[in-house]
Amino acid sequence: MQTIIIVIHLIVVVALVILVLVQRSEGGALGIGGGGGMMTGRSQANVLTRATSILAAIFFATSLALTIIASHSQEPKSILQGVTPPAKSTTTKAVPPKTNGNLLDQLKKIEQQRQEQGPPPAPAVPQPSGPK
Repeated sequence: MQTIIIVIHLIVVVALVILVLVQRSEGGALGIGGGGGMMTGRSQANVLTRATSILAAIFFATSLALTIIASHSQEPKSILQGVTPPAKSTTTKAVPPKTNGNLLDQLKKIEQQRQEQGPPPAPAVPQPSGPK
């Protein structure tokens, strides 16, 4: 039943969009429809307005029907109902490395170690060879 109403709802939605796009706006510049044809401007406007009203009523009816069907088909339940808790594993968890202080303290220690080691040796620069 719900599938049939959804199909009808989608057909009505597509038809409603097409009807709204075909209608001539009050200014006459935005509507797609409007060229000469079998119907005059006034009769065409009446038919399109009536068809839009009917499709809008069907749209609201199918929307309400889908809402009512959805609320009756499912009883209220908890979000957590039916969720199984994760099994406890016997493996040991990884222990995060022990840190001494915050990041700033660690950076200061690294800088002190570098200073104690002394400056790094200067790279050897090749001497230009040639006549002097």
